Amino acid sequence: MRKYSVIIPVYNRPDEVDELLASLTKQTYTNFEVLIIEDGSSNKCDEIVKKYEHQLELFYFYKENSGQGFSRNFGFERAKGEYFIVFDSDCLIPEYYFENVENYLNEYQLDAFGGPDMAHESFTNVQKAISYSMTSVFTTGGIRGSKKSIGTFHPRSFNMGISKEVYAKTKGYKITRMGEDIELSIRIIENGFKVGLIENASVYHKRRTNFMQFFKQLHFFGRARINISRFYKKELKLVHTFPALFTIGIMVYFCSYFFQPLLFSAGSVLLGVFTLLIGVDATIKNKNLVVGLLSIIASFTQLIAYGVGFISEGSIKVFSRK
Repeated sequence: MRKYSVIIPVYNRPDEVDELLASLTKQTYTNFEVLIIEDGSSNKCDEIVKKYEHQLELFYFYKENSGQGFSRNFGFERAKGEYFIVFDSDCLIPEYYFENVENYLNEYQLDAFGGPDMAHESFTNVQKAISYSMTSVFTTGGIRGSKKSIGTFHPRSFNMGISKEVYAKTKGYKITRMGEDIELSIRIIENGFKVGLIENASVYHKRRTNFMQFFKQLHFFGRARINISRFYKKELKLVHTFPALFTIGIMVYFCSYFFQPLLFSAGSVLLGVFTLLIGVDATIKNKNLVVGLLSIIASFTQLIAYGVGFISEGSIKVFSRK
């Protein structure tokens, strides 16, 4: 049995850490240690960690705030496992997660891997809608977390595993935020390591609890995609511009009401079909009409927030060159 080291950076999220650790106590495969890296939090989770000291091989560290990427490096430096598993602190881990990973790695050799995210039945309707928008084929979520994804699979650090050899070669994260996980994944692949998706190594990812928080997060993701292109120009692909094009299209659509009635009418039909497809698909998948309706809001928020962030950071990049 190989040993895994779970690295969890946390910033002011004691309640989420409580739920995450509780889910780890239910694992069917138990040969793993857990490292909690408190990244300068004012609302610490040290008392929460003490609750689980006798149920998990658990280590708690408090450090000055440096961001999630460098906090993960802090954990990597202290980890003892053959593989380092990174989870976000707002994840819940299904009981068969490590058993599924172990079985897969026994059959297929991977140096780094990732898994999908999904909604837990305990999530609120808004959280389920947000989860849908981040995994749907009608949004940018549809281009990741599946073997049918466009391009090479890049593990994301809400659910990511790397071997200790990968860490020794790459030295972990070079940047601490703004696309730090994508940047690391690119370097792993460039160094010739074998990377893959383990489809049944999924986690329940809470993400944000309201649409305003979700907008801010996706705005940041859009900016991060441009930031990655500062390091790797070839990693900015046509598919990454879709949310920005969608956002521009929405702006043109509303302006056409005043200047081009025919264009507005055609846009209304297209937008109506797109909205209907999202609503029906989300309702069927969640078996809940309310979640279906909220998923329309979540999907538009996801696309527009990402698009605005992409455009704003892209503009900064262009003008900074000039």
